[in-house]
Amino acid sequence: MDLKQLLFKDAMIMDLKATNKEEAIDEMINKYYEVGVINDKEIYKEDILKREAQSSTGIGDGIAMPHARDKAVQRATVLFAKSEKGIDYDSLDGQPAYLFFMIAAPDGADNLHLQALASLSSLLINPTLVENLKKAQTPDEVQNLFDSAMKDKEEKERLEEEKEQAKKDSASENNSDKPYIVAVTACPTGIAHTYMAEAALKETAEKMGVDIKVETNGSEGVKHLLTSDEISRAAGVIVAADKKVDMPRFDGKHLVNRPVSDGINKPEELIQLAIDQKAPIFHSDSAATEEDSGDTKSFGSKIYADLMNGISNMLPFVVGGGILMAISFLVERFVGSESQWFIFFNNVGNYAFSFLIPVLAAYIAVSIGDRPALLPGFVGGYMASLAAASVVKSDSPAGFLGGLLAGFIAGLVIVWLKKVLKVLPHSLDGLKTILIYPVLGLLITGAIMYFAIDPVFAVINKAITAFLNNMGTGNAIILGTLLGAMMSIDMGGPFNKAAYTFAIGSFTATNSGTLMAAVMVGGMVPPLAIAIATTFWKNKFTESERQAGISNYVLGLSFITEGAIPFAAGDPLRVIVSCVIGSAIGGGLTQLWKINVPAPHGGIFVLPLANHPALYLAAVVIGAVVSGVIYGIWKPALAKK
Repeated sequence: MDLKQLLFKDAMIMDLKATNKEEAIDEMINKYYEVGVINDKEIYKEDILKREAQSSTGIGDGIAMPHARDKAVQRATVLFAKSEKGIDYDSLDGQPAYLFFMIAAPDGADNLHLQALASLSSLLINPTLVENLKKAQTPDEVQNLFDSAMKDKEEKERLEEEKEQAKKDSASENNSDKPYIVAVTACPTGIAHTYMAEAALKETAEKMGVDIKVETNGSEGVKHLLTSDEISRAAGVIVAADKKVDMPRFDGKHLVNRPVSDGINKPEELIQLAIDQKAPIFHSDSAATEEDSGDTKSFGSKIYADLMNGISNMLPFVVGGGILMAISFLVERFVGSESQWFIFFNNVGNYAFSFLIPVLAAYIAVSIGDRPALLPGFVGGYMASLAAASVVKSDSPAGFLGGLLAGFIAGLVIVWLKKVLKVLPHSLDGLKTILIYPVLGLLITGAIMYFAIDPVFAVINKAITAFLNNMGTGNAIILGTLLGAMMSIDMGGPFNKAAYTFAIGSFTATNSGTLMAAVMVGGMVPPLAIAIATTFWKNKFTESERQAGISNYVLGLSFITEGAIPFAAGDPLRVIVSCVIGSAIGGGLTQLWKINVPAPHGGIFVLPLANHPALYLAAVVIGAVVSGVIYGIWKPALAKK
């Protein structure tokens, strides 16, 4: 598929009317919908805004490349749009954007689509092409400009390949006077920024008289994979990435570790650091310090990332096991507890739940100490889930809190072992991963859990369980109100995940779904509130927002809080404040009415499982109506055009 098939003329906007970022996105999405590129504006816009939330796709130099890959896209397309006056698009260089390329890729797009999209991204590094596009007046002129630029690029690549092959065939390759470096580029979606950073680094390196090979980690997989010989020869390494890439292979090399946007906007700076070997030396086999790895994350950010790695890997067990357990309770009402169908669903759900704490601990440990930490983390988490896994016999396990600590302990133990055992001869390197780390890591982690963590946290967990079981109505309402509010503060972020994790811990410890009711109601309120506001205050929302509001009814009833994120991103103060108020009220009502929902997910669809179904539904409705009314009244009417 060539670029002419992607940049088809019917999807071009030669005079963008929008005056701000949100209007520009809406105008381009509406154009896509008109020409049949997408069949659902809300789904596509939601993914566009999710990508914008990660970092602006206004890449600078007057260019913006919003992009999404989802099921709403019917065919791979690039919408070209041009603004004469320029639009404030929150670009990385702080300058207005004049040229827009909205990339739409179908879910499961094949490699031909992705290669064509990658080619487009790399062409936009050419300043001559960009300047000519700003002057273009017709869709035909835009297509011709890209055709010409593509032919020039292909010819340049052919010459580069011949040059590279000549180097390989020459016995004097290593005697080249040019410095040689390697690089890796990667962005979360792997469609645009990955290849733009590649093109910028290669073009700048050529101007600087530097030989470079760039590996891309995009949606089509790893391309131009760096070999061990190439890495060994390189004076330095550049990693311009916003997602995890294979790092251990760069052990001992001077490594520049930056966001992918720096690869696009600061290629000369990165290349100079690499060839001058001024970047820190990367150590993959030891307790790398923040300076060693070039990582600029704060300590709090690291802790949060490690915790989220454990929670994200644990959630499938929560949802899968919880839903099957919920089904078993429904089945029990009709066929009884002796039925094989009830026993089957209930047992399988419980089997999944028995892995929650071990998986949580294991993947926290892996985030800290990499794969060698998996074994001690898993076993440490398993010990935390058992009531008799400590030197002090107890009828209570260390539980979720013990499991969290087990993960961090196991990860840090492996990091410590890597640092201590670095003095061993290299001949023993092969034994470290398969023998030394597993045995010593398990021994040390197990000892800490057995003699220290499990005995202490078994007592703490027992006290927490007793408090939750005997909690007075007043305390319960306060806790339910707090948990409900936390579900709406960031709608899927740290506060939301903390509240949900706490409720899961309570659920596993007490086998009671009272706090699950609070977080479920709290998480259902935001999208339902948005739906209510867009339904009854139509004059305050655009057509696309009203249509998105309809889908939020379904998302809210399904306990998918993220449906409200696009609205929160566009109007954070009004949306978040109104939703927090309603969620807090709904969460508090569940505890006032002593509602119990013995399922960790499902929203309105687990209504039959609640001990008070009508009150559970009432808590949802009251919280959603309160938030919807506040938001609907507070939001100003749209300005008349």
